[in-house]
This record gives sequence, structure tokens and C-alpha cells, in this order.
Amino acid sequence: MFDSIHEECGVFGIYENKTTDVASSVYFGLYALQHRGQESCGIAVCDDGVFSHKRADGLVSDVFSRSELDELGKGNMAVGHVRYSTSGGKNHNNIQPLVIRHVKGNLALAHNGNLVNAAELRSRFELSGAIFHGTSDTESIAYSIVHERLESASTEEAVEKAMYKLSGAYSCILMTATKLIAFRDTHGFRPLCIGTTADGAYVVASESCALETVGAEFLRDVEPGEIIVINKNGLHSIKTHVQKKSDICIFEYIYFARPDSVIEGTSVHHARIEAGKLLYKFSPVEADIVIGVPDSGIDAALGYAQAGNIPYGIGFIKNKYIGRSFIQPQQNQRESAVKIKLNVIRESVMGKRVVMIDDSIVRGTTSARIVRLLREAGAKEVHVRISSPPFIHSCYFGTDIGSEKNLIASSCKSTEEIADYIGSDSLAYLPVDALSQLCGKKDGFCCGCFTGNYPVDVSDACSKNKFDEKIHVEGNKCVL
Repeated sequence: MFDSIHEECGVFGIYENKTTDVASSVYFGLYALQHRGQESCGIAVCDDGVFSHKRADGLVSDVFSRSELDELGKGNMAVGHVRYSTSGGKNHNNIQPLVIRHVKGNLALAHNGNLVNAAELRSRFELSGAIFHGTSDTESIAYSIVHERLESASTEEAVEKAMYKLSGAYSCILMTATKLIAFRDTHGFRPLCIGTTADGAYVVASESCALETVGAEFLRDVEPGEIIVINKNGLHSIKTHVQKKSDICIFEYIYFARPDSVIEGTSVHHARIEAGKLLYKFSPVEADIVIGVPDSGIDAALGYAQAGNIPYGIGFIKNKYIGRSFIQPQQNQRESAVKIKLNVIRESVMGKRVVMIDDSIVRGTTSARIVRLLREAGAKEVHVRISSPPFIHSCYFGTDIGSEKNLIASSCKSTEEIADYIGSDSLAYLPVDALSQLCGKKDGFCCGCFTGNYPVDVSDACSKNKFDEKIHVEGNKCVL
């Protein structure tokens, strides 16, 4: 319904030295990661080698009540997952953690990211007799590990071997009867970090904000290619695949991660403030007020206002009570639907020259509606500034940026055309060359959706048809 970018999922795991209510710890951790996936969630608990789990569609608070957490029972390990489907679609069998019983034991797997060779792996396993229950690439990772486990002395050895065959993005937490294993692809596309609690428990999560939720202190990030093994003997690292260079998704800093998270040494909040300052440096404009589109546009708006010495104001109120079950509107009701989600504070913008900061433009439909709302509220001018470069290429590593024909910046010939389509007085994006200043790295990040230069070879077989509506060019004007 809303023209926005979604990330695939968030993962969380905990290893305690005693039997305790680990399900509740994972519940709170997933709550902190809810922004990474709002379609489905699940928790698996291990108690002396016995697994119990629950998975369902819905938000964490909808799926797990106190009684349902109690039914999972106590244990010394647990792993959880929140999901937004970018690969595999809405299929109950795709809800994670995946729990698999094989000849050498049980495992539960939670995965964040997308493989680019998932179809190839799946075909190979199916031809050898494997039966897949879902359609996500996570199942291909699980089968790869189980296949190697049959001829390996340990699960971590199986993971080490399987990683040679996995291509793409994966930050994973795997639970067996005796250990918790965290591993990250060699490029480190998606974040993964480790923390410890005062009583000696280890926690692994997609973002550091989730560690703080359960009282864990940030220890460090899992390195790209690293395998972390946590058991009764403590934490052990396997670095066979470790690479010195990270290719973390730059959009983690711009949009995906929570502002209070720290990813690979950089504060997300600071990165977004910096994005706003850089936006003003490259695209200044005379204005009376700077406002941000909630939530990820707010910090960048603060940075823009600071750099330009322009008053910052709250221009929008976001309805925080719209969940997955919100009725999909008919075409003629979509304007009202946007107003239900986002309302303008008329007193902030009436009669003023407004700079509106947002994190991205995908198809342009929502940007056009938001600009129209500002006009209707009496804004004298509306200047749109975007804290990322234009999306002109697809993403294959866990973000639902669709095929290029669905991206307005790829279909339209100029920024001026896009400004005309969304109805703004001016439009400017953050230059690609400025991205390195957000995360403090010269080249340690992936920005393939902006440049078309991917760290991993992308097969032509990876189709990206994620949007129903398509953008095309008629003459010199962008049309839906």
C-alpha cells in the first residue's frame, strides 16, 4: 500500500549457563528488532536437547502471549526471528526459525539476507531426493549444513564446509542440542553482533539495540566470514572464511537499522545526522523550516537544519497503530489511506517554504501524496531532499528493491522529471560519492542498488519483480 523499502528480517539468539526463561529474553529481543520484519515471527527453545517452538504470522506482541511463552518452557538456549518476505513470499512454511530434525540431531536456523544461488542449491538437493516444505532460500542453507553434517565431526565444521557453497547475504544463528552458532557471509552484507550479560550469558542479534533490551553489553560485531560457536566452554571463533573488508549494506545506516544501534563502529543516529548535513552541503536551499518524514527522515532533517541554520520543526504525525491487518485500500481510497498513516501539522508548514527530508524514493507514488498533503496544508514551497542516492538498480541481498523498470529514478531521465512527478519545487539526492562519509569507510560497504556494482556476481536468473505497479516513460514524462 505504501511506497517504502523493507528489509527481510532480524535474528536473535541467547545462550545461558543455566536453565531459565530464555523465551522471554528472545521475545524482548525480537520486540526491539520488530522494525526489521513485521509479517511473521518465531521462537525456538532448547531444554537439555529437547526443542520446542512456535511460529506464526503477525507482530511479536500478537503471536506471543505470556501463556504461549510459558508453553515454550524454560531452557538454556533459544533463537528467534522476525520476517518480512523478500524471497519466498508469504508461506507459513517460510516462517522462521526453521526447525529441522535429522539423523544426527536437531537444529533451528534463523537467517537474515538473500542467497543469489538459492535456486541452484535447491535444484541440486531436490534431484538427490530432498523434500522442501517452503520456498525461501533459508531452507537451502539448512539443507547445505545438514548435508555437510552427515560427514563432519561437528555442526560448526559442517557450517564451515557449507559456506564454501553459499553465495550472497546471510547473517545466521543456528541452535543445536548443545551449542549456539552464529555465522556471517564473507562480505558481511547484513549486520550481526555479540553481547554478554552480567551473569555470563551470550547474546547474538542483528542490531545492538536488541542487546540493550535484555541487559546485555555490546561485545563486538561478528566479522564477515566468521563462525562463532557458543557452548558450555564459552565462546570460540572460527576464521577460515574471514575477510578483512566488509561490504555492509549502506542502507542499514540510511534506513533499516534503529537510530540507537551501532553497526561496525558507527552510530546509526550519527550517520543519519551526517547525511542531512551533507545534503545541505551539496543541495542547499533557502527555506523557513526543515521537516523529516517519520521515522528515518527525522535525524537527517535535524542534520540539514543544523548545517543550514534553518529552524527544524515537526511536520508530520505518524499513526503508530497501523499493523499488518490494515485493510488494503481501493485505488480511489489510497489518498485517505496515506492520511491515516501520516498527518501534517498544519501550523508548522502553513505559508512557509518547507524542506522535506526523506530516506528514499522508490516508485514516487507515496512521495507525490506526501508533497500533496503539504500543499493542502498551506505550504508555500516544498523542496524535497533525499538522504540517499537514487535507486536505479535492484538489490539481491535481502532488500525488496524490485526490478529496474519499477524504480522511478531508473525509468525517468532526470531529477527534474521526478520532481515534476511528485509535485515538489525542487528535488535533490545525496551523491553516491558522499556515502563513505556516513559510515566512516572509504569503500567498506555495498551500494549496488545505487551504482549497479555488486560485490557478488549476480546471476541473470535472479528475477526482481517485487512490485505490482510498473513505471514507464511516455515521452519525457514519468507515468504510472
